[in-house]
Amino acid sequence: MTGFDITAEARRRLVLGGALIASAAIAGAARAHDRTDTDPRVLDGNPMPEPPADKSAGPVRPGRGSALAGKLALVTGAARGIGRAIAVEFAANGADVVCLDICGPVSPASNARPATPAELDETVSQVRGYGRRAEGVHADIRDITQLRSTAGIIERDVGPLDIVVANAAIQRWKPLLEMEDSDWRDVIDNNLNGTANTVRVFAPGMVARKRGRFILLSSMQGKHGTRNAASYSASKWGILGLMKSAAMELGEHNITVNALIPGLVDTPLTRYETRLRNSMAEQGVTPPAHPTPQEAWDNRAPTVPLKVGWLQPDDVSPAAVFLASDAAAMVTGAEYEVTGGDSAKDI
Repeated sequence: MTGFDITAEARRRLVLGGALIASAAIAGAARAHDRTDTDPRVLDGNPMPEPPADKSAGPVRPGRGSALAGKLALVTGAARGIGRAIAVEFAANGADVVCLDICGPVSPASNARPATPAELDETVSQVRGYGRRAEGVHADIRDITQLRSTAGIIERDVGPLDIVVANAAIQRWKPLLEMEDSDWRDVIDNNLNGTANTVRVFAPGMVARKRGRFILLSSMQGKHGTRNAASYSASKWGILGLMKSAAMELGEHNITVNALIPGLVDTPLTRYETRLRNSMAEQGVTPPAHPTPQEAWDNRAPTVPLKVGWLQPDDVSPAAVFLASDAAAMVTGAEYEVTGGDSAKDI
């Protein structure tokens, strides 16, 4: 066989191989636009109605549960903790993010130290580290007039929002019979009223565009009572009712509303001695006067199915990405729990 013949044969194989690859690519592309159900979609010869494309999470495509490219999100309470983790996780998956926080004291009825402007700047820096646009906004979610003004500025200067995460919250540990009036009022006002304000302010723009995602942060403490933290539990329980009601009202506008429910997460909201003592007391033991974090972890971890004393903020944020994505088109009015297994203990 001559060199020419070898070259010709090799060329023929390359052409055949290229044709096969091209055919496979075309077939793959075609499959990417089809649903996985290949059976005829009929019942007794009658076609089954299907939702329009903008009302369905399908068809299957790579990255659909995490791709947020081209989306603009707003996250409240974004200076630190779960809010920061969600903002940065969104950026890592392609979204631009408006990071909103009061960046200062909210109320004496808060056991956590106030967030700072420097912490919000750090969130913005981390979002930009993924090559995404980020804007830091100082605002108080309790002030609906200020929030409406903020919404107008965002719409004008940044763009229309696709995703809103209502995360900002405070927590107070005080027995009901020892509470100051502010221990109840301020927690409810910030956590429940502030979340409702966030929905009421940003929903109209989504309604006008006929699309959008709301993710409201509740808590496992919103699904059961909490000794010495009634105001926090009540606020987070109220958020679940708000979420379900908003899902019913906004669904006709192609807007989903869901609740993300973390278990115990290590954030500045929970990182203080009183919380450690309460965590240990919940397990039926008398905590020491000054428990160490390790003592609290060792006490609680054996009671959690995944054997962790508590979660980290970035254990929670991937679930927010899914709820914000096109893959969650048919998820609304739902409660998504990220608890390390604590959910298994509740009805």
